[in-house]
Amino acid sequence: MISVEDRERIRRAYFNEEKSIREIAQETGHSRPTVRKAIQSAKPTPYTLKVTRPAPVLGPHKARINELLVENEQMPRKQRYTGHKIYTIIKADGYTGSESTVRGYIGRQRRAKKKRKVYIPLEFDPGTDAQVDWGEAFADIADERVKVQLFLMRLCYSRRLFVMAFPTQKQEAFFEGHVQAFHFLGGIPRRISYDNLKAAVQRILTGRNRKEQESFIVFRSHYLFESNFCTPGHGHEKGRVEKGVGFGRRNFLVPIPQVASFTALNDHLLAACLADDERHVDRQEMSIGEAWKQEQPHLLPLPQKDFECCVNKPAVLNGFGQVEFETNRYSVPAEKSYRDLVIKAYPFRIDILHLREVIASHPRCYERKQDILEPLHYLSLLEQRPGAFDHAKPIRRWRGSWSPVYERLLLQLRKKWPDGRGVREFIRVLTLHREHSADLVAQAVTQALEYGCAHFDGIQLCLRQLTNPELPVSPMDLVSWPELMAVGIQEPDLACYDQLLGGV
Repeated sequence: MISVEDRERIRRAYFNEEKSIREIAQETGHSRPTVRKAIQSAKPTPYTLKVTRPAPVLGPHKARINELLVENEQMPRKQRYTGHKIYTIIKADGYTGSESTVRGYIGRQRRAKKKRKVYIPLEFDPGTDAQVDWGEAFADIADERVKVQLFLMRLCYSRRLFVMAFPTQKQEAFFEGHVQAFHFLGGIPRRISYDNLKAAVQRILTGRNRKEQESFIVFRSHYLFESNFCTPGHGHEKGRVEKGVGFGRRNFLVPIPQVASFTALNDHLLAACLADDERHVDRQEMSIGEAWKQEQPHLLPLPQKDFECCVNKPAVLNGFGQVEFETNRYSVPAEKSYRDLVIKAYPFRIDILHLREVIASHPRCYERKQDILEPLHYLSLLEQRPGAFDHAKPIRRWRGSWSPVYERLLLQLRKKWPDGRGVREFIRVLTLHREHSADLVAQAVTQALEYGCAHFDGIQLCLRQLTNPELPVSPMDLVSWPELMAVGIQEPDLACYDQLLGGV
């Protein structure tokens, strides 16, 4: 086959320069039949194999391979002949070639019979449908590469996309993603399509029937939307959000975001979702944001109160003032060490309640067998037992991060009161963290050390001065009262004292 440039030169020589086929063949080195083909058409003709290439090694075994491929179509999906199995069968029949040759032939046969899947194009009315899915991505959170779970909801009419990151795909995260998506979309779609995920489906029944999780039914009843579950293995039934997973990962999380926390990551994703409103989808007249403004009035209204997206679990306090949830232990204030408590596990925090009062709240830990200790919970115990101060686990962890000025204060108080009172006084200073930020307390301790009043009362006084600084007093303007302008500067009248003494 000659190049299109050679074909052009041949045609110019024949038609423009009026050279003969013989002359052109001699000048270009191409055969006369090739020159004639170039003269007949400027478009190159593709090469077609007229005679089947001989396959002396594989040829005698092709019929057997074809039989096995036909038999494959009638066998269970997980018990079919693989390329390697077919190779071993024909090798036993005398085949002496390579396995790659067999695999190549099988691939060509399968591709020749394979049909492209064709789907029906769909169109949705405003506010009627949305689709939900999970995806995975990576983010650098607090200088650590973390795999995050992405919750996605997409409206089918406007294609508005909501993305939120969680540490897990647990049911409380699944519900929280819905709640935040409803607020972002300004309402609730009338029907939402899902995979058969465990957070919603307890068991798949025949056809479209599902036995749903009781908690999911309660959640759906709170927001009054309908649920639709896809046929297992048919993700194309919610193709818009399936595409949204890849789109969000490529456009919202590349380059890999470097953030301090999940809160910062979700702020980043929310900003990306808002910016995506300006995008025009192919073959759509309006931008996503413009289409959403048309769709939003058709969504169901939000209820007055959000659904509480948490798991409730009763808990018993152990001897160290802790309750256990998913192998991790969370501390409780010593002064509220009730025996029977309730844990509410949200996606990002753990609340511990006695009756209806939240007595402790911690960031939720997704590692295993960790002790999540709040040092302030143990200060009342340490005041009673100051000898345990140096070995108290919550304090030892805290000392690794607190300001160096605290060590100066502790050393000074121990020198002043070596009998344990100095440690008690330092513990009283630490209780100030219950009402003030760590930076403000450290600033007050620094001032107290400079002023020479490094004790609880002195530090408390410095805190008051920092939080309520005295306002400067400006002189009164007496221009409107000239009779008062001389008060305080006139000469004293000593005769008044003479009158007083004379009257005695």
